[in-house]
Amino acid sequence: MTALSVNLNKVALLRNARGGPRPDVLAAAQTCIDAGADGITVHPRSDMRHIRPADVRALAGMLPVEFNIEGNPFAAPAGDYPGFMALVRETRPAQVTLVPDNDTQLTSDHGWPVAQHATALAPVIEECRTLGCRVSLFMDPVPDEYRLVRELGADRIELHTGRFASAFGSPRQAAVLERYRHAAEEARGSGLGLNAGHDLNLDNLATFLTIDGIEEVSIGHALIADALWLGLDETVRRYGAITAAA
Repeated sequence: MTALSVNLNKVALLRNARGGPRPDVLAAAQTCIDAGADGITVHPRSDMRHIRPADVRALAGMLPVEFNIEGNPFAAPAGDYPGFMALVRETRPAQVTLVPDNDTQLTSDHGWPVAQHATALAPVIEECRTLGCRVSLFMDPVPDEYRLVRELGADRIELHTGRFASAFGSPRQAAVLERYRHAAEEARGSGLGLNAGHDLNLDNLATFLTIDGIEEVSIGHALIADALWLGLDETVRRYGAITAAA
């Protein structure tokens, strides 16, 4: 079985667009949990375009399931944003997913070039683990650096599945899926656990999960978009049925 973690960023984005309290992020989290979600993911950014520090703190205080905070560990304080690592220290989530993004990116679009950042990442990973957090690094399906990821002390990688999603339904699908399958094998061989996420949806998720050993998927944009038609609880159940069968 693969765990399903629901990313609530787009719920917060919709709320922020109007400036009021609706839709309520905590209520959305509870709906997801009641519908069977195994975890909740948020990605606070310094521009606070969606999830805000107050959301992170509130979720940390109410979640009975795994809490995963993802983001750039080097994001500095800005206004009411205290910095990524400050939020981690304060809330101590079950999992921290380190992502090499910045505020100019519309979404997280690439994984870590780990060798370039190893010196800076090592103490961050050590601190997160000291705080009791499992550490995952957002990585492309390029396994050359996976052993280094493990040497730095990370527990898992999260495979950036954007390339698979782009190839799904095209003549490239089989070859790209095989590339991810090989990357997954190399990660497990290096002693790393496996998460996955980015552009996975109801159409392509089951195909991706034919890859052995995917422990968790984090899905946000597609799931919230589907919820406009299906309702949030029914949408979570449909994604959960796919992950439960994996």
